Amino acid sequence: MSEIDPAAEDRGERARKLFAGPIAFLKSAPALQHLPAPSVPEIAFAGRSNVGKSSLLNALTNRNGLARTSVTPGRTQELNYFDVGNPLVFRLVDMPGYGFAKAPKDVVKKWRFLVNDYLRGRQVLKRTLVLIDSRHGFKDVDREVLEMLDTAAVSYRVVLTKADKIKASELAAVHAATEAEARKHPAAHPEVIVTSSEKGMGIAELRTAVLEAVES
Repeated sequence: MSEIDPAAEDRGERARKLFAGPIAFLKSAPALQHLPAPSVPEIAFAGRSNVGKSSLLNALTNRNGLARTSVTPGRTQELNYFDVGNPLVFRLVDMPGYGFAKAPKDVVKKWRFLVNDYLRGRQVLKRTLVLIDSRHGFKDVDREVLEMLDTAAVSYRVVLTKADKIKASELAAVHAATEAEARKHPAAHPEVIVTSSEKGMGIAELRTAVLEAVES
């Protein structure tokens, strides 16, 4: 029987309290010059359009309307900042979805440059959480983002979303395949977190992982 790590247990409880406390929308940044001062750690959320990013942010923060959810892919067009803690401990950054987006090509290009420049140049970025839909696994556009993060030496962790939408046996296979692929990437955390915003699966683990990255 394995012993419970007191430090990990303590971090989990602190993470729970932190996410149960004050969290507020700070600003939307349509360009790098609009980013807030790099004064506290940042945790960014990346993922294909419609991967469930806003729903996961809402579940993570235990607030229904913190991040706007939409059935229209590509709705998030800016870097959306959320302050966590009072006094401020760190910030969550909701990034524009990549891949499919119902928008003009020049707008999509602008979003891509914004995301790339942010990921490559933000000194206070402690970790990027790359969200992957459990029903689909990695797609080529996801692999492009992982390679970009590897090249920029940006630490990231893969998070499977919508785990309640597939059978347990399929989920286990997707989890194993996703983890095996993630471990081939030098900047990736070796363990993949499985989540469901609707069922609350993996949310406590994700909160702890966010705090762990902030404190690393």
